[in-house]
Amino acid sequence: MAIEKEVDMGIEGKKVDTHIGADGESTSQYDSTPQYEAPYSAPLHRKLKSRHIQMIAIGGIIGPGLFVGSGNALRLAGPAGILISFSLVGIIVFFVMQSLGEVATLIPVSGSFTEYASRFVDDSLSFALGWAYWYLWVTVLANEYNAISLVVRYWAGAQVVPQWAWILIFWFIFISFSFLGILAYGEVEFWLSLIKVLAILIFFIVSIFISAGVIGPQTIGFKYWNDPGAFADSINGVARTFVIAGTLYAGTEMVGITAGEAGNPRRAVPRAIRQVFWRILIFYVGMVFFIGILMPWNDERLLGKGSKTAASPLTIALSDARIHAGASLINSVIVIAVISAGNSSLYVSSRTMLFMARSGKAPRILGKVNKAGVPWVALLFSNLIACIAFLSVSESAGTVYEALITLSGVATFIVWGTIATVHIRFRKGLAAQDQSVDTLPFKAMWYPYGTYFALGANVFLIFFQGYTAFLNPFSAKDFVVNYILLPVFVMLLVGYKLWKKTKLVKVEEMDIWTGRREGRLTRNDVKTDEEHADNEVKKRGPLKRAKEVIIG
Repeated sequence: MAIEKEVDMGIEGKKVDTHIGADGESTSQYDSTPQYEAPYSAPLHRKLKSRHIQMIAIGGIIGPGLFVGSGNALRLAGPAGILISFSLVGIIVFFVMQSLGEVATLIPVSGSFTEYASRFVDDSLSFALGWAYWYLWVTVLANEYNAISLVVRYWAGAQVVPQWAWILIFWFIFISFSFLGILAYGEVEFWLSLIKVLAILIFFIVSIFISAGVIGPQTIGFKYWNDPGAFADSINGVARTFVIAGTLYAGTEMVGITAGEAGNPRRAVPRAIRQVFWRILIFYVGMVFFIGILMPWNDERLLGKGSKTAASPLTIALSDARIHAGASLINSVIVIAVISAGNSSLYVSSRTMLFMARSGKAPRILGKVNKAGVPWVALLFSNLIACIAFLSVSESAGTVYEALITLSGVATFIVWGTIATVHIRFRKGLAAQDQSVDTLPFKAMWYPYGTYFALGANVFLIFFQGYTAFLNPFSAKDFVVNYILLPVFVMLLVGYKLWKKTKLVKVEEMDIWTGRREGRLTRNDVKTDEEHADNEVKKRGPLKRAKEVIIG
């Protein structure tokens, strides 16, 4: 049965008629703003459905790095080593997502944790975080342009087109998808993510047959755990793959950004957050487990001296099993993964820049939105800066390009640490304003222990991620590349604080109301939602529950 309700949208100062259908999705009709003001103040369209949020959550986890970078991790740590490092970082990500889910479900805004940092901690932190997060995703986007231009050229027919031309072709493809609007982005990401999920599940099944000797020339079992061994470099190898694992997990926080454009974040976001643990367990831990039993960690092909496809552990495993079409199939999946990752990178970078512009932390013109709800100026700006990918084509500029990409590595841990900090401050604000946590539509598991663990672990990784620069002999170049973003981040934070004279937000003055989609929730509202969710789960069979965990 449909429900009609009127909701105060807070910061826009408008009343919005929200229609919530029997499927739990909602659509909103916004009052028009004055014509001269609309491009800079018009809200983004809230058209993402629950299935889109589910798949975007998966797409943020399954990137091209999982198909290729996992092989490098195996080489450095060994099969047992990568299981340990990926599992531990997965636990950190789980608690970070619990923290983000609690706040994003209650206050679903496209600025997400960048806006929360301003409202709950200090506006200067929001300024530094916003630019660091935008830079992270622009460099990821540039890396995807470079990656897809190489991966596509794996096929002989594509080699007649130069690398720079492929970068240009996909530049226009990505920007065209983005200009179609949020619903088009959601649909594209839904189907691309579905293909990635099915490809990984098929690989898991084939891996079992290969290991058992049903496919391929031999029975493998766990023989590579004995020779050359379960660990490549004892605890040192495990430590070195923490950074790789953290980099590959980057993007899970994307759910917080999409919440601002979700039709019904109160239902969609908690559902996506609750399934993060199982998806990490299945896709990441499952992937490193299977590649760890199918090939030895000292396989020279994992060094990646050739193409990205050749270095993929999936390609190596299928080739060894004499599945000759495997390399081409894996290359196709990697192409899909890169397109998905590039699409998402452009989405996140543009939405982050939109918030920065509208909050006075970036040029105002970047805050423009067209009638379709697309932040077109921020999209063009982000995509133009990503043209640093063209540097990779030149041998002389290649070193500069690699340094620019590496600089963004520590940003992931800064973002995750800030999310945990924001959550802690949010809880303090609730307590100071006599608001019960029982009225929250989603509560973080094991608070405060999980949140403080995530904060401490990310602070540790921020400083630990570049420790290899200190190994004998000391590498000044690696030290600068691994740590330069830290002083830059501090300079942005301190500089903005001194310029704008910002102050730490007092918990009793903290804005914990603006942006709430459902107004002030009562305990009965939350209880009704929880009872409805429990009843829905009980009605589903085991196969449907498994499908929702894996696909959404």
